[in-house]
Amino acid sequence: MEALGLPSLSPLTISQSTTSRRVQTAKSSWTRTHSLGLSSTFGIRHKKRSVIRMIADTDDYDLRQMKDLAAARKRWDSLALLFLESLQIREQKVKCLTPREAGYAIQLSDKTLLDVRPSVERNKAWVKGSTWIPIFDDNSGFDPGTLSRKTTNFVMGGWWSGAPTLSYKKRFLPSIEEKFPKDSDLIVACQKGLRSLAACELLYNAGYRNLFWVQGGLEASEEEDLPREGPQPLKFAGIGGVSEFLGWTDQQRGAAAKEGWAYRLVFSARLVGLFLVADALFLGAQQLGHYLQELRTH
Repeated sequence: MEALGLPSLSPLTISQSTTSRRVQTAKSSWTRTHSLGLSSTFGIRHKKRSVIRMIADTDDYDLRQMKDLAAARKRWDSLALLFLESLQIREQKVKCLTPREAGYAIQLSDKTLLDVRPSVERNKAWVKGSTWIPIFDDNSGFDPGTLSRKTTNFVMGGWWSGAPTLSYKKRFLPSIEEKFPKDSDLIVACQKGLRSLAACELLYNAGYRNLFWVQGGLEASEEEDLPREGPQPLKFAGIGGVSEFLGWTDQQRGAAAKEGWAYRLVFSARLVGLFLVADALFLGAQQLGHYLQELRTH
């Protein structure tokens, strides 16, 4: 009582009625304290759930934002492809072939398929007998400019799509001129069609006139269109990143529609595993924070 700033009372002056009132007061105080403890514990749990939900909502928002960026990038590539395609076809610089027609031309007329894709796509799948000379390839340098481009590419959706940071290969035209004369019939292909159109423009300006462009790229091909080598189908050579891991690319969704529930089950298990890992990391970080706080107090 003295510690609380209240006068001390002698036990002899306390009546029996006062004692009983104090006992009842103590019981009611214990009851209130106990109920407050339960409600406090419930409040903490509720706050934890709210924090987890808030983090999950933030992650969903970031995921949607990255998917929107990837979709915008895809729309931009499509617009650029349409523009270049209409320009070169109108000027009769190239002749268009579907992937199936390109397969027939390679088998029946012994034309050369020039693969201008970067190494990251070529290593996954390639057309049997094709010649590989990339117009762009992955920049593996560590200079400040390259690191800055890699960081920007990763932040702007590279982590989601797996798109590498590419740079123009200065030896592209000299390598082709060393291997093919100017009157060669060249079927030029990339993964989606945009880079192969750029390659056709360079080749035409260098004096090549018998150019055939694979419309839609190797991604538009079916398994029976072109003889394939490599660990993956040609359609899947251009995908990567988190979207490939979770099976959320257009190519994988198309395959899932054909393969059925067994194909989807693999990616559903990956998604569940990803959420479990994220939850475990969050709870582990909480426990570590409590442990560090206890160390500071002792």
